[in-house]
Amino acid sequence: MKKNNIGYLLREGVRGIFLHGFMSFAAIWVTVACLIIMGTFGLVLFNLNEMIVELEQENEMLVYIDDTYSEAEAKSVGSQINLIANVHSAQFISREEALASFVEEQQDVDLFAGLEASTFRDRFVVTLEDNSKMRQTEQDIRAIEGVADVTAHYEIAEGFQTVQQILNIASFIIIAVLLVVSMLIISNTVKLAMYDRKDEIAIMKMVGATNGFIRWPFVVEGFILGIVASALAFFLEWGLYNLLETQVAAVDSLNLITIVPFIEVVEIVAIGYAVVGFIVGVIGSLLSIRRFLQV
Repeated sequence: MKKNNIGYLLREGVRGIFLHGFMSFAAIWVTVACLIIMGTFGLVLFNLNEMIVELEQENEMLVYIDDTYSEAEAKSVGSQINLIANVHSAQFISREEALASFVEEQQDVDLFAGLEASTFRDRFVVTLEDNSKMRQTEQDIRAIEGVADVTAHYEIAEGFQTVQQILNIASFIIIAVLLVVSMLIISNTVKLAMYDRKDEIAIMKMVGATNGFIRWPFVVEGFILGIVASALAFFLEWGLYNLLETQVAAVDSLNLITIVPFIEVVEIVAIGYAVVGFIVGVIGSLLSIRRFLQV
């Protein structure tokens, strides 16, 4: 394509935006609203997923060592536990430490003053790489010589997996619906522009203009609308996210809610908005053009 043609197509695309100023303005801000809803929902799900991962890491397995083993022998079992592929860490807890922890948790400390450490077993607190493999990991740990018993909470691990699956499905459906809505908005805006110029398009077709030559100004128009909307949505999302983060930090004195700083996800969000803006703008334009090219 010649440089003159490229310049013409770009100018026509930009001219179409200003020619239909109100509709372009409305399309941009409605698309911004859809993008912010998509982005906010995506970030909320991302943070929930991070919280679930943290909670999963707290869903630990307790591995009790044979009470005939000395402390040195019990510690040696830990090296075998760490060899299991799905084990992230294995922290040794001695009898004495287990006793001190138990007494500390009781309301009436004096009641357990005479309790001896030999009542407890040496143990390991084991965290896993993947909680979905908890049952198999338990079997592998039980097979190690010196392991007397293993406590594992399968129902908690499976509950976390169920919540993650529901969140993933819900996010896919909602984001897909909002993406379609945004494309239709851009499509209708470009369609109005084409309707106003339908006679001009018909004349261009009759004098031999190709479909591509006619199509590109409207694709440029849709692309610009989508990118401008995505840029505005990105910066508004950044501000809203930081505001929410500040508000949560102010009321959550116990740090029960963990919010990932926006700076850690800024690149992903920026790329996501740019890609969605491009898709919404270009595909929305292409969808609206087809009927008008059939002259």
